[in-house]
Amino acid sequence: MNELVRFLETSYTPYQAVENARALLTQHGFLELSECAPWELAPNGRYFVVRGGSAIIAFTAGDMKRGVKIVASHTDSPCFKLKERPALAGEGGVRLNAEPYGGGIWHTFFDRPLRIAGRIVEEDAEGLAARSYVSEGLVSIPSLAIHLDRTVNDVFSPKLQTDLPLFTIEAGGDLPANGDLYAACAEKPYFWGAHGELLSAPRLDDLASVYASLRTLARTKTQGCCIAACFDGEEVGSRTRQGAAGDFLRTVLLRIAAAQRLSQEEIFTAAAASFCISLDNAQGFHPNHPEKYDPAEKAYLGKGAALKAHAGGAYTTDALSAAVVKAVFAQAGAPLQTFYNRADMRSGSTLGAISLGQASILTADIGIPQLAMHSAVETIACADFVALEAGLGAYWKSLICIQDDRARVVLDA
Repeated sequence: MNELVRFLETSYTPYQAVENARALLTQHGFLELSECAPWELAPNGRYFVVRGGSAIIAFTAGDMKRGVKIVASHTDSPCFKLKERPALAGEGGVRLNAEPYGGGIWHTFFDRPLRIAGRIVEEDAEGLAARSYVSEGLVSIPSLAIHLDRTVNDVFSPKLQTDLPLFTIEAGGDLPANGDLYAACAEKPYFWGAHGELLSAPRLDDLASVYASLRTLARTKTQGCCIAACFDGEEVGSRTRQGAAGDFLRTVLLRIAAAQRLSQEEIFTAAAASFCISLDNAQGFHPNHPEKYDPAEKAYLGKGAALKAHAGGAYTTDALSAAVVKAVFAQAGAPLQTFYNRADMRSGSTLGAISLGQASILTADIGIPQLAMHSAVETIACADFVALEAGLGAYWKSLICIQDDRARVVLDA
């Protein structure tokens, strides 16, 4: 859990998350590949490739003909994206011109430390180069005093064009130009509860999934071809070059197949025999609002990861993919719940359904139950993260082969 905390604390944006992922994978012997160079893959070699600085795919190059095991997650979280000329000088200080990124609970970002982070593009001797950027100082969005807004406790709806981060009360101030910069929550993660059993931190959705997928892949003796795909852009629809709707995953799959000299027919049969876990946090049961949940299919904090299903296809789970996940998690002794939304409430969605447009593979949606999803600071139970890692470890070690309407699962192969 402490390693997860360190990852969350410094992964302000997808760019820092990918930097931290790169360090984790390199430490465990993974080699970095470039999309702009030919790939020479050793049998069972361990590799990763980065796209756009904000998405990363790690894989072990086992025999692809027996099918591929994939875990897909996303690196982005709600925050505020700075516009190109963000400094707005005026009476009382300099504010930052920003717009919301994703669907955040925006009032939770007020009166918290925010850090400017992302990437900037600079010119060097070889041309233009993008690099990660994290500001030394903090910014914040101060609330208006209750004396000046007596209705604030009745209803508060932030005005997203005018309620902007305060950068400085002094004239001027240095801000980098030419960048993809964000004001992201810099609150320190903390454990709480009677026994320290809960963790609250920014960006648990979905960096807890990113970290669990990469860490278990790095630390497990895998079977077959295994892929941890961490996409960017999920909070804004995934339709970006680095998103699940782009061709990043499909391109990696085809390049692995090319390195293993697979024919077109073998590529088709390998895809049909493959399995994917779409890994994104779930709506945990909130004890103050039981009316918001299905009467039987709730996801409780501390009871394990949640297997998510939805009749309208917002989640990808079906009976066969659910049975595979249940078998794998049972082998690991990892508790697993099921989650459905109330039938009269709109469901959320995940990147699993979107990625199926690029690689049509049998998929199940699972995730850690959490409270305060899309808040500046979210909450999970430590036991659920441990259970998820146990289940993913068993997944990477297992042989899973899909054939039409049958699934063959060889556990601890």
